[in-house]
Amino acid sequence: MFSKNKNRSEVDLEQHEMLENAQTRIKQKKRLYVHFVIFLIGSVFMILINKILKYGDTYDWFIWCITFWAFLFIIHAFNVFITQKFMGKDWERAQREKLVARQKKRISEIQKEIETDFPLAKINKKIEP
Repeated sequence: MFSKNKNRSEVDLEQHEMLENAQTRIKQKKRLYVHFVIFLIGSVFMILINKILKYGDTYDWFIWCITFWAFLFIIHAFNVFITQKFMGKDWERAQREKLVARQKKRISEIQKEIETDFPLAKINKKIEP
């Protein structure tokens, strides 16, 4: 009876983690799509300002603005679709475990140094006059 509850809680925890991961991915993709729509509207708006309203019409400045913004959008898309696949939750977990293992190793090395420099047998003995 107790084993069923433990197994069930592990499954619930796993499902909860999967749901949270799915929700974060959905939010990332939604933000990317919103960014794309704002990029399109902003690009059209900059072209209208430059060409129709004749603001800075001696130079086509909107080309540079749209190019820079497109570069930022490509970086955003790269981050959402490519980087997150390689550096997702599993990668974070592996990195965390590696760092914890490195810290434990360093702590054990320091403890060995302390034990060799200050042995407990000498410290615990009473100094007799």
